[in-house]
Amino acid sequence: MKKLFVLGFTCISLYATAQQPYVSKVWVADNKNGTYKNPVLYADYSDPDACRVGDDYYLVASSFDGIPGLPILHSKDLVNWTIIGHALKRQPPFDHFSQPRHGMGVWAPAIRFHNGEFYIYYPDPDFGIYVVKAKSINGPWTEPMLVEGGKGLIDPCPLWDDDGKVYLVHAYAGSRAGIKSIVVVKRLDATGTKVMDGGAMVFDGHDQDPTLEGPKIYKRNGYYYIFAPAGGVATGWQLVLRSKSIYGPYERKVVMDQGGSTINGPHQGAWVDTKTGEDWFLHFQDLEAYGRVVHLQPMKWVNNWPVIGVDKDGDGKGEPVLQYKKPNVGKNYPVQTPPESDEFNGHTMGLQWQWQANPKPYWAFPGNGYLRLFSGQVSDTAKNLWFVPNVLMQKLPAPEFTATVKLDFKPRLAGEKTGLIIMGSDYAYIGLTKKEDGIYLSYVICKGAEAGKPEQEKIIAKITSATSYLRVQISKGAKCSFTYSEDGQHFSEAGEVFTAVPGRWIGAKIGLFCTRTVVTNDSGFADVDWFRIE
Repeated sequence: MKKLFVLGFTCISLYATAQQPYVSKVWVADNKNGTYKNPVLYADYSDPDACRVGDDYYLVASSFDGIPGLPILHSKDLVNWTIIGHALKRQPPFDHFSQPRHGMGVWAPAIRFHNGEFYIYYPDPDFGIYVVKAKSINGPWTEPMLVEGGKGLIDPCPLWDDDGKVYLVHAYAGSRAGIKSIVVVKRLDATGTKVMDGGAMVFDGHDQDPTLEGPKIYKRNGYYYIFAPAGGVATGWQLVLRSKSIYGPYERKVVMDQGGSTINGPHQGAWVDTKTGEDWFLHFQDLEAYGRVVHLQPMKWVNNWPVIGVDKDGDGKGEPVLQYKKPNVGKNYPVQTPPESDEFNGHTMGLQWQWQANPKPYWAFPGNGYLRLFSGQVSDTAKNLWFVPNVLMQKLPAPEFTATVKLDFKPRLAGEKTGLIIMGSDYAYIGLTKKEDGIYLSYVICKGAEAGKPEQEKIIAKITSATSYLRVQISKGAKCSFTYSEDGQHFSEAGEVFTAVPGRWIGAKIGLFCTRTVVTNDSGFADVDWFRIE
């Protein structure tokens, strides 16, 4: 057993308490020479929004059915980020989200700080727009309050106007509402928790800006600005609308697109400034199996229009950069990245981990130098692991990396299994299964998991050691090669190369599971000693 020590990514805020910031071995955006490279977050923090409070930047992102949800990231310089918590411990309606609901749940959120309080608005496309609030970014966060119920209401963002009025801008999901590509403005009550009217459509994108969505509203120099992506996730552009009246009419301008860069679909994000007077824009890029990774672009104002990225031809429309001078925030800060590896030495898991549904409290117990995963019973209706809630996963952290897990599998019953998985709408894993005559290691692949297709298993070896090392190596193109070892030194191949694919609106994930097929009053378990990304 490992010697216990305190990791910097416990549930207490890392930036306030950690002795040594976590630094990834596979992706660091800070070039350590005054410049940075994009993406600043090579992980699936899709639909990012951010705000600055004093010297601190806070970023939130879509989390769909991943729990805990609404991840909160912190930075001092917009380049070096870490996870500090989640605003959503369980997702309502609680029974509904007790099972995986891929692609549902938390869509594009917005975070704002107003009158000494943090507000995060988020849409659930099937139930409505919610808000959670907290006096401190570390919580406690209120239970989600339904601002407006209904299907298809998405991508909300508030604005507290100079005259004390409060507004909410949002878009519509065509899959639920039957309309899309429009932006509406509604009044909110003084608490920011209830919609007060039916709203007004302030822009229709059907003619020039199909799939207009994700609006963020700001006010500057007497203008109302609505930043909104259009044209689709993988191929779209960043649109900005402006008007002297919140209800319009709004002028339209494309302020960033791919141009001659290699960054496809650069849009949907957050305008933030620095104390030194600089302007910056955080947005995502869709990289399929790797998810929607986060980029940072320089921004400037020209004739009361924003220009995002670098405007090479002077037409007022920028294109994204891959490398640039770091933001001037007045001082230098240490290099740090969101956590990936986990030694499981504390009594909480690292903040990078999420379940596929609202968790049961007895699925996992960290502490004493390991994570104990008890085998959860698989429902008779679950056709494969896509439909199983107790799968514990995190985002892919880089284009190339190796993940290794050391575990002791201690099953009690035939049919109990544990493994290391790459999960998407297709998935593959290397796993251990208890059979009547012992424990066997298998390579399993499931093509068409989302459609309910069955797993295909290839038995690799009978395991005699109590401890197993399971490994997957990811190479460019999300090519996944699985290996295993019984001594941690000599690894053997297990199965063919698997190409990871996205999930539902998210990138592929990597993680762990422990399941069983039979009813028992005392299940077996897997003790995970550590999980390491290198």
